[in-house]
Amino acid sequence: MTEGQDDFATLMTRVRLGDREALLCLLACYERQVQRVARHLLGRKLRPRLDPSDLLQSVHRTLILGLQANKFTVCSEQKLVSLALAVARNKIARAARDLRYEGRHASLLETAPSAQASTRSDREDPARQLEYSEAVEGVFARLNEADRDLLRLRLEGHSTADVARLLGQNADVLRVRLSRLRRQLRECDLLDQWI
Repeated sequence: MTEGQDDFATLMTRVRLGDREALLCLLACYERQVQRVARHLLGRKLRPRLDPSDLLQSVHRTLILGLQANKFTVCSEQKLVSLALAVARNKIARAARDLRYEGRHASLLETAPSAQASTRSDREDPARQLEYSEAVEGVFARLNEADRDLLRLRLEGHSTADVARLLGQNADVLRVRLSRLRRQLRECDLLDQWI
């Protein structure tokens, strides 16, 4: 090992032993790079949704929890920086996907039972909006509580893996349920394109 690797290994040992000063030093290793990437990748549409400082805090949390659970093996400062940048990019990509999803499905989200009304619905044809709201309510009324929860979370933009985590269920089981739900909705000619 080189001297830099020895110093980093010592720092990691101190972090694992709960040394707060060592943890702050470890976090400082990648903060500037993550902030630079955030400023570069977060456009004007994403900034209201994901502030660079919030992104940095989220990266800190992910890395600290991952290191505590031994999910990450980091043997040098360069690997730590690379890992932090990858986590930041993934979080930015997730925020962008969520934003695109909401843009595509805004009218459905506005009429979902738990969603709030927005000014966009005010600009739409009221008769069409009412018809659409009734269709959504009809679909929710036909579903059992578990399927309603699943559909609601998918309409809010959560991935199947996120829904599985939130509901405490197996993602593969949820994929089968989603497939069955899509088939039911397709038979009713309702909402298949939104889930």
